[in-house]
Amino acid sequence: MAGLLITRVLAGGLLGAATNAVNGAVSPTYFVTIMGWQGVEDVWRASIAQDIFEGLLSGVFFSLVFTVGVGIVTRAACPYGFALKHLLGIVGAALICWALGGLAAVGLASLSPEFYRHAFIGVPGDDPAMLRYAWVGGSIWGAQLGGLVSVLVGLVVFRANWLRRASNDATRGSPAV
Repeated sequence: MAGLLITRVLAGGLLGAATNAVNGAVSPTYFVTIMGWQGVEDVWRASIAQDIFEGLLSGVFFSLVFTVGVGIVTRAACPYGFALKHLLGIVGAALICWALGGLAAVGLASLSPEFYRHAFIGVPGDDPAMLRYAWVGGSIWGAQLGGLVSVLVGLVVFRANWLRRASNDATRGSPAV
């Protein structure tokens, strides 16, 4: 269980680094505006470092939820590989939510630029910069909300697969571990 906890925390940091490597390149303006990084020389690097930090923090929270859930469902008898397979699915789903959040915000900004500029802080005046800004903000929200939903749905899928595995093991007469 400890290995699973550590793996999930590190996965949060890796996901944060990967997504902000993209986001920092797409719209440094977003980070300068939202984070107040007017004096930061390399916004792209700072955005990666920021999301590694935030990814590790959210990784701690999400890993506690996932690891405790796995421990309860399996009575702490889950092999690491079985849990890791589900954890990778959760991380993949969070990455998909990151992209969907970015696309949704770009769609909203495209549909009504005037609304978008009034509803959100510091949105640039020209349309290409606004769309890049929208991508970053939307993708961050998508990753955060999607990460939570992914963990909860992932636990439901994990439980179903664990029960199926236990049932198959019982049918074959082998222990359900």
